[in-house]
Parts: sequence; structure tokens; C-alpha cells
Amino acid sequence: MATKVAQKREYLAMQKSPPPFIWACPEEKNILDWHFIIRGPPDTPYAGGEYHGLIWFPSDYPFKPPDVKMFTPSGRFETGHKICMSMTSYHPSTWNAAWSVATILTGLLSFMLSDEITAGAVKTTEADKKILAKQSHAFNIGNKKFRDIFPDYAKAEMKDLPDMGKGNPSSSSLTDLGVETSKVITATSTTAIPDSDSVIPSDDSKTTEPQAPPDTRIIRQPRIGPNWIPSWRWVVAVVVLAVVGRLSSFAGL
Repeated sequence: MATKVAQKREYLAMQKSPPPFIWACPEEKNILDWHFIIRGPPDTPYAGGEYHGLIWFPSDYPFKPPDVKMFTPSGRFETGHKICMSMTSYHPSTWNAAWSVATILTGLLSFMLSDEITAGAVKTTEADKKILAKQSHAFNIGNKKFRDIFPDYAKAEMKDLPDMGKGNPSSSSLTDLGVETSKVITATSTTAIPDSDSVIPSDDSKTTEPQAPPDTRIIRQPRIGPNWIPSWRWVVAVVVLAVVGRLSSFAGL
């Protein structure tokens, strides 16, 4: 029951507000298998590229993490191999049940744009990535599964996704999804992607930069207004003037 409810929630969320450069939907016969399309953002080696992949969830999702793999050659990930991230079964201890399909795929796109090497990742030149980006759509429409899952996108000319963004995914848009791009876990890292509702502490959070001593040259302005209370020196001065004025009045009598 939890899986059916969670997957229905995921589907409605994706239909209503898909992340930039991302689209996903489950298979009709197996709601645990979600196929996705990632488009390469502008000003990256993947610009103009179209990348098909799969998230497959365990039967007890959302209490256990899924796995992710890419089918389209990108020069960044091995095709058909599981990709190691904090949001996959490689790191079950860092999984957060509040993470969604949108969160996972936004994290995957962020990781794709980085240079970190982990399980399922490969290292290629920028020129290689650009060549593969140009070939990606032709590769996808030659894949029967892609045509079956995404008939609207399996045309001769590549069709825009619902949200093509205005450039690279910004830190603000990723934060809205509960993702920090600098904290995608790798095979040798112990830092997880925190969720907006449940932040997972990391070793990085224990290290702080040395703080400069506070500036003591602070000029405090007197508070003028109905709640202003003068200092004791002003009180004494006022009292003395009042006494002197009274004595002067007696002397004039």
C-alpha cells in the first residue's frame, strides 16, 4: 500500500511540476520502474543531448532507496550500470524517505555536471561528451523501450521537455527540491544530500573556517523616542540644574 500511494504521489508531482531539464514516468505494467529523460543544460558539454535512464524502486519503497542507471551513452556514466549516489542502494544508511523522483533526478543531473568519479561513472574528454550529445537522440529513437515509454519524444526531431529551464540548474532551484549540489555522495565520500525537512549531518558540517575576531569599534547611537532612557549622568545634571535654579529663586526673594 505504501508503494502504491508513494508512486501515485510521485506521478502527480511530476505531472504538475517537473524539474528543469527532466521528465519521468513509470511503466504501465510495473509502477516500480520509472524511466526518465534528462536534457543537457546549455553551456555544458551535454547541451543538446538527450539521456534516457531508469530508476527502479524496491517493493518497500519509500522506506528503502532505489537504484539508477543510464541507457544513453553520455561520456559521464557507464550504460546499463548502477550509479553510486547517496540516494541509491549503494548507501542505504543515508536514504531519506522524504526524497522524491524529482529530488533523485535533480541530484543525478547535478552529479552528471560534476567531474567526480564513482561507481558507474566514466572519465572522458569534453569533446567526447559533445559528440555523444549530438548522437543521443538518434540512439534513443532506435531503442524500442524508449519509443514505447516516450512516444511523444520519439520523433525524428527532438521535442522540448515541459521545463527546459533558462540555463544551468541554479542552486536556488535545487535547494527548493532539497538538494545541495556540492553534497552528492560518491563511492569514497560520506556526505549525503540533505532533505529540506530532514537534514542529514555530515563530516563537512563539523569543519568550520576560522572566524575573524568581532569588530569592537561599534558606535552606539542614543535611542531617541518614547522609550528612550537617559544615562545616569544626564539625570544627575538635570537634578543639579533644578536645585541651582531653585536656590537662585530663593536668593532673589
